[in-house]
Amino acid sequence: MDKSFYTSWIVEEIREEGRQQGCQKGLLLVLEGRGIDIPEEVRERITTCRDFDLLKTWTQRAGTAASTADIFTEEATDREPSAGEDQL
Repeated sequence: MDKSFYTSWIVEEIREEGRQQGCQKGLLLVLEGRGIDIPEEVRERITTCRDFDLLKTWTQRAGTAASTADIFTEEATDREPSAGEDQL
């Protein structure tokens, strides 16, 4: 049996799309589960994002976010401390 189909570029594309959709759904579930209001424009931003790493970052932030704005805002912990700042 020829298995080359399973390693083709189209299958990889389908897998990547599935990972993105799963992360999008997971992010929305976290927000809904925490009782955070999801305005339509935020829902659209999440469901149209195709950057898997960015979706993962947003999902991690959703665990502690007080609102959807906190998910999209650069946090101090997302950057390297500048000279003179304490490192934890």
